[in-house]
Amino acid sequence: MSPTPSPLRVERRLVDSALLRGNPQGDPAQRELQVVLPPGYDDDARRYPVLWLLAGFTGFGATLLARGWREEAIDQRLARLFAHGCPPAIIALPDCCTRLGGSQYVDSSALGPYASHVVDELVPYVDAQFKTLREPGARAIAGKSSGGFGALHLALERPGTFGALACHSGDLGFELCYAHDFPACANALGRAGGVAPFLAAFFAKRKAGSDEFAALSTLAMAAAYSPRADHTDGFELPFDVATCELRPAVFARWLAFDPLRRIASGAATLRTLRALYVDCGSRDEYHLHFGARRFARECAAHGIALHHEEFDDGHRGTSWRYDHSLPLLLNALAPASA
Repeated sequence: MSPTPSPLRVERRLVDSALLRGNPQGDPAQRELQVVLPPGYDDDARRYPVLWLLAGFTGFGATLLARGWREEAIDQRLARLFAHGCPPAIIALPDCCTRLGGSQYVDSSALGPYASHVVDELVPYVDAQFKTLREPGARAIAGKSSGGFGALHLALERPGTFGALACHSGDLGFELCYAHDFPACANALGRAGGVAPFLAAFFAKRKAGSDEFAALSTLAMAAAYSPRADHTDGFELPFDVATCELRPAVFARWLAFDPLRRIASGAATLRTLRALYVDCGSRDEYHLHFGARRFARECAAHGIALHHEEFDDGHRGTSWRYDHSLPLLLNALAPASA
């Protein structure tokens, strides 16, 4: 008979961020941090590894706690995994969403310093407030889609912070995953008369169309990857709105964030990880499986140990993949918690 999972306690904390105060988008500086505690947390004095789990675009920590028709909430999934022998850990779910739908977990003059918010404010906060093991070898980071990109970005940007990493269907290979939305964005901005009127019309609607959402996503990426403080919109677009011709100098700024372009310079950091996991569906609608394959090839070329999986599915509705990554990460961290 299968063990019955014990319900997990979720702590909801409001964290006042000095770093996000006065951010350019007017987003709140007070953020909800959800912390899922393992079974038996209150029963003894032991300390636990921490897994930081990042939400995708338009998501935030509390989103991961929502139960779907065929989807477990993350606390339900963890309760089941812990009951079946997965090593216990504390799971931290931050909120790094923005008015434009996301931050990509980067520091940007157009959005705010979200990488620094996670690493310099939230990581120390959780270590101070909960019974954590406070060394990098007992700290993992994971996420899906933009959250998967964020996991890779934070590990590469802040070496020595995390000891294990999982990227599910993460933004890899920017030429394929982003550029196909440029025509929709150019059309939407052309019809609206620019970024500001487009955003005003977008937020005035109850529901946006797929092309409008693609345009918003592109603007969010531009705010993350090509901010420009002296520009009217606070960022530059990587294409000409009138002709949709690529602006190579601006797109080069985007490509500098692509984890595919950072493997050589970040190889030493990636080699220190106790576990590195990347997966993607073979029918990913954003063509991210091609980026994942290239990432696996480049890791092999640089002597980086990687667990790469590809599965028969698309981009959405794949939270079941956490059943593959989370035990791998938490088993990799387990020796530090012994």
